[in-house]
Amino acid sequence: MMATLVATDAPTDPLERFRAEAREWLAANFPPSLKGKDNALASIEGPSEPTPDGEAWRKAMGEKGWGVPTWPREYGGGGLSRAEARILSEEMARIGAWNPIGGMGVMMFGPTLLEYGNEAQKREHIPAIAKADVRWCQGYSEPNAGSDLANLQMFAEDKGDHYLVNGQKTWTSGGQWADKCFALVRTDKSHKHEGISFLLIDMDSPGVEVKPIRMISGMSPFCETFFTNVKVPKENLVGEEGQGWTIGKRLLQHERTNLSGGGSRLMPSGPTLADIAKRYVGADEEGRIADPELRVRIAKFEMDWRAFLLTAMRVQAESKAAGGVSEVSSILKTVGTRLGQERAELLIEIMGMQGLGWEGEGFSPTELSNVRAWLFGKATTIYGGSTEIQNNVVAKRILGMLDHQ
Repeated sequence: MMATLVATDAPTDPLERFRAEAREWLAANFPPSLKGKDNALASIEGPSEPTPDGEAWRKAMGEKGWGVPTWPREYGGGGLSRAEARILSEEMARIGAWNPIGGMGVMMFGPTLLEYGNEAQKREHIPAIAKADVRWCQGYSEPNAGSDLANLQMFAEDKGDHYLVNGQKTWTSGGQWADKCFALVRTDKSHKHEGISFLLIDMDSPGVEVKPIRMISGMSPFCETFFTNVKVPKENLVGEEGQGWTIGKRLLQHERTNLSGGGSRLMPSGPTLADIAKRYVGADEEGRIADPELRVRIAKFEMDWRAFLLTAMRVQAESKAAGGVSEVSSILKTVGTRLGQERAELLIEIMGMQGLGWEGEGFSPTELSNVRAWLFGKATTIYGGSTEIQNNVVAKRILGMLDHQ
């Protein structure tokens, strides 16, 4: 009896089956009107009013859990493997889609809470982060506790069933838009590092006052935040009292990885520097950038940037295998922010006179945005831990270089 052969186009490899599933789902759910645009939540100018298509896209990705693809499915994440998440990123880049789920909850707080939070805290906060229903801000730096963060003085006094919080935070990114704040507070004044705890604070609590700080870029993404007799329930303590410095350092590793670009979308979309240069500077008869010196500089930058992205991907894979981020995040933060500033400088130079616009006629919205982003980018080597701090971390914790008197 002859066997019957059945032809099928379905892929047999599990990853290719997932690719087909992702492609089909994206085709059904990603609004074409959003192609090539970016996440409004990630804008340095602050969140904008969502469009109907943007809101539909956010809800679809939130329900699917693919905004945080590798987070556990039980908490609203996608439950994908690292390889599946990479395929999803590739398929999104292929059609010009972007991740509508972002912010500090995804970049920093969520991964930290998954590691240090209790079950009740995970159930309460992680699903809302995965759906971008709640916006978080970070309460770390203080007027006299920046690089020396452990010098923070905002005090949380134990009042039995709650803490009474008094003090000030500064450079609170997005504080004026946030629903909640994850903060380092002092619960013991007799110990510097051991007296710090990690507390979650509702930003609409009585006694919380936020004052935006106007930057050189003309925007106000950072704030001064004042806390006066703010009541915070005891269940909002993450970990144990005095464990805040350990938890806070872990969160900073996540922050530095993301600020470097190592945690962002690694599949670029939109015009490249070469494309932009050809538009502003022109192309020669062979289709190359007309200015040979600029051509060489752009080529060098692209090589450096792609090498960095490959390194970041390798570090992410190694960190995943080792159980989380590490001090290598300091290397990524130092290199990634420097390359980001270098790209911004090149872009301004490429645009020439059009790169001098601040406002008014004669400049496109993209040109004006690039100028402000260039100025805003000057802060990236400072916030999240300055380059000098990162170099100290690398020297001590990676290279083993101790200070010998």
